[in-house]
This record gives sequence, structure tokens and C-alpha cells, in this order.
Amino acid sequence: MAEFTMELNDEQKEVRDWLHGFAADVIRPAAAEWDEREETPWPVIQEAAKVGIYSLDFYAQQYFDPTGLGIPMAMEELFWGDAGIALSIVGTGLAAVGVLANGTDEQIGTWIPQMYGDADDVKVAAFCSSEPDAGSDVASMRTRAVYDEAKDEWVINGTKTWATNGGIANVHVVVAVVDPELGSKGHASFIIPPNTPGLSQGQKFKKHGIRASHTAEVVLENVRVPGSCLLGGKEKLDERLARARERAKAGGERVKNAAMATFEASRPAVGAMAVGTARAAYEEALEYAKTREQFGRPIIDNQGVAFQLADMRTQIDAARLLVWRASWMAVNGKPFTAAEGSMSKLFASETAKKVTAQAVQILGGNGFTREYPVERMHRDAAIYTIFEGTSEIQRLVIARTLSGMPIR
Repeated sequence: MAEFTMELNDEQKEVRDWLHGFAADVIRPAAAEWDEREETPWPVIQEAAKVGIYSLDFYAQQYFDPTGLGIPMAMEELFWGDAGIALSIVGTGLAAVGVLANGTDEQIGTWIPQMYGDADDVKVAAFCSSEPDAGSDVASMRTRAVYDEAKDEWVINGTKTWATNGGIANVHVVVAVVDPELGSKGHASFIIPPNTPGLSQGQKFKKHGIRASHTAEVVLENVRVPGSCLLGGKEKLDERLARARERAKAGGERVKNAAMATFEASRPAVGAMAVGTARAAYEEALEYAKTREQFGRPIIDNQGVAFQLADMRTQIDAARLLVWRASWMAVNGKPFTAAEGSMSKLFASETAKKVTAQAVQILGGNGFTREYPVERMHRDAAIYTIFEGTSEIQRLVIARTLSGMPIR
């Protein structure tokens, strides 16, 4: 077990500086254009693939960093560059986490490489959990997967929404209900291979922020996939469902479902994304406050501005520490007995919203224009308190964990 540390080692610092350079030199110059276009920035993703940032190898190196700091450090630097483009680069990672969290070794080795493609033929993947009537309330999920024993195939029907890369992905990971009587405990995750008949893109959303990231509905109409596409395999699923039924008869007990397993693993990473956006906005506001003069002196000389900047920096550092703690705990197998993963995501996402709003305020009228990046950062930051569990859901998870109540 690696000791918890607040200091990156030399190798991590080298990776951080490399990522920061890519974010500064490649992502930031393209940010405003792709935000306006509201399209997937394929050329930037390809550049990331060419240098090795968009690749299974890079993701695996950071994911298996024994300190747990690889992923949050990488997320912070990329999202410091731009949230929309960065989400297009790392969005595939959520589907990859879904496979890593629930899949067999063979499934991991087969499907994750197909999610990324290579530098000459870049691919993306999508994780599909939310539905029009089932976002935070995963127990209301309606997408059904029925096993056709004669053909050893699963037949999937339903509509997913808010799917990053939905419809344009090479590989989709879909969460579906296999036993409706068990609620959220009766869910399972499935791989939908490339070009599978019956899967189509529904509505593409025009969004307030992170507009360079593709978000759409995914429609599944009699989608048939081989039995081998059930993540974890049928034997494991049958055992889990049997345990869930027994626990339900005994009065109920917390049982982890497929979507929750993915979100638990990814929440600190989302917190790190929020830290990156907050840090970027803070740095813009700090530089502006040092150079912008009013009444014959820089506005940072005004206590009202200086104190805002002090609070902004304090909150960012506190958020990073919560993210790093949760990331270290996760990689070292320490249980989130106080919902530390949700804590990190909650505090970091709320910090990003607050800090970016303060940055706009410090820049005044300039902050309200698209000539300065804090306007875009403020729009982007709004998503962190919404996706992968709203702030309200994070508070619910924390409260129920502390009280010992079941998280349904």
C-alpha cells in the first residue's frame, strides 16, 4: 500500500508538466473555436493520440498509479486547458472504467483497445446509464435486457440520454435492467460492439457549456449482443441476483449495482476536472486583478478583490486535497466509509461553480464577454454539479453512508 502524500514524485511531475504543455499549446488555442462550433474536436483528439495522451497505455499507467494521484493529476491539467475539449479526450475513460469495474480480464483486453483505436484511426466510446425518466433515480431505469438462451444472446430495448459520445462511439457500454423486481439491484452492464444493428443516435443536445463534447440520446431497438458481451459473465450475474433476492427477502441490504460501481470509481476524477476548471479561472482572475487598474492602482489592491482571490485559492486547494484523498483510498482498497468519493466530487464541483462566478465578477464587464475565457469556464463549470450524480445526490449518498441507511 502506498502512503498518502501531498507531493508528486519526479515521474509524476514530468507527466504533469507534459500534460500542462499540451493543454497550453494545443487545447487552449482551439478552445473558443470548438466551443462555438459545438462539434467533437477530432483534430485535437488525434493530436492527443499522436503524442500518447489519448491511448489505453497512458490511461492504464495513470489508473494503476499506486499513489492514486495519476488520474486526478491528469484530469486537472487537461481540464485546466478547456473542459469541453478535455471531456472529448477523456470521455472514453468513463466507458473504460465501466469495463474495468465490472468486466472479466478477457473483456477488458478485448474491448478497451477498441474504444480508443490508434493515432491513425481514432475511436471513442460511450457509457450509457441515464434515461429520460431515470437520471439520479437509477431504480426507475426502463431499458431492458432479456436473455435468449437458445441463441446465447441478450436482446436490449430502451432509450439512453445524456450520453457523452453517444451514437458516435465505436463501443457503447449500456446499463440495462435484467430483473425488474430487484430495482437498481437488478441491473447489469453490456458491451454493444461496433455497427451493431438496432443502435442509433437520437437527439444531439445543444448545451450551455462543455459544448465541444458530444452529448446525445442513444436508442436501442431489439439490439442483440452475444452472451459474452455481458460484463462479468452470466454466472457472476446469476450469483449476484440470487444474493440480491435473498437479501430482499431478509429485509433489504445495500447491494452495489453496475452503474453505481462505475460512478463510485469515477467521482474523484470528476472532482479533479472541476479543480482544473476552477484553477484556470482563478489564474485568469489573478492575472487580471494584478494588471487592471482603477482609480490609479491595480484592483488587487482593493480588499474586496484580494479577499475573493484568497478565498478562491483556499477552496481550490481544499478541493484538490479531498480529491487526492479519495483517489488514494480508492486505489489502495480503502472503503469510502464516510462517502469520501462523493465528498470530493461535491466540494470540488461546488467550488468550480463558485470560483468561476467570482472570476467573472472580478473581470467585470470583460468577464461577461467571449473575448475572455472566464465566461466559457463559468458555463462549463455548471455541469460538474449535475453529471455523474448531482450535488443533491452526493449529499444524499454522504448522509446515508454516515447514518448507515441503504443507498438505493
